[in-house]
Amino acid sequence: MRRVSTRNAQFQTWQALLANRNKRQKLGEFLIHGVRPISLAVQYGWPLHRLLYPTDARLSSWAKDLIRDSGVPAIAVDPELLHELGERDSAPPELIAVGGLGPDDPGRLGTAPDLLAVAFDRPSSPGNIGTLIRSADAFGASGLIVTGHAADVYDPKTVRASTGSLFRLPVVRVPSPADVLAWAESLRGKGVPLRIVGTDEHGATPVADCDLTGPVLLVVGNETTGMSTRWREICDETVAIPIGGAASSLNAASAGTLMLYEAARQRGFPAAGTPAP
Repeated sequence: MRRVSTRNAQFQTWQALLANRNKRQKLGEFLIHGVRPISLAVQYGWPLHRLLYPTDARLSSWAKDLIRDSGVPAIAVDPELLHELGERDSAPPELIAVGGLGPDDPGRLGTAPDLLAVAFDRPSSPGNIGTLIRSADAFGASGLIVTGHAADVYDPKTVRASTGSLFRLPVVRVPSPADVLAWAESLRGKGVPLRIVGTDEHGATPVADCDLTGPVLLVVGNETTGMSTRWREICDETVAIPIGGAASSLNAASAGTLMLYEAARQRGFPAAGTPAP
């Protein structure tokens, strides 16, 4: 097994993956932290390029088994350096995985007649993306599409907030609503009557009155400005979530989660432990 004990070029490359989106895109790699996310990445066959572990540390049986059985090359890293890569105030993590980026192909979401997908329009917060990925996974969605100039799906904050759901749920990035519309039209051409439903505080239909039982794409707008003009034109229907109190609107990820919950309620909720799509 190889060792990294200095801030050499290899370490600097890993360090850049933490904060440099362009570097992640160029190299096609990102860092994965935490027992659950790494375990789910392995479980669902996510491409892993390296496993990093602290030099001369007593590893748990989980870490030792993963290094032995996963078939992923393992590299021993000086604990202080691994601590920097782990972005933690406590002890160095047992393992950090270097994963490959997933393909940005909306076709990954499938063509199921009960398709439930989410489009997140220009999200600015990695945490909101990760939270919505987690909610989409929990409520049986087919996948998430991030559109426009947005925070990065593979930012460490996104990956952390998804708590590993990123590795089970198809998540793709596309440049514009037009790309999503092209995908939607291709499904319609195959006989899938996909409806596009947007969330808006001034939406014409209360969410409880909207039929979400058929194939549907839910659109969640930017945290500050909501849906773009183009998305409003594309939507077949816009719905509002009734709220009270002093709040003028809901957090984008919260609104998306409520929409997903309502869709799952109308569909009977996914069974616990539903297999991956």
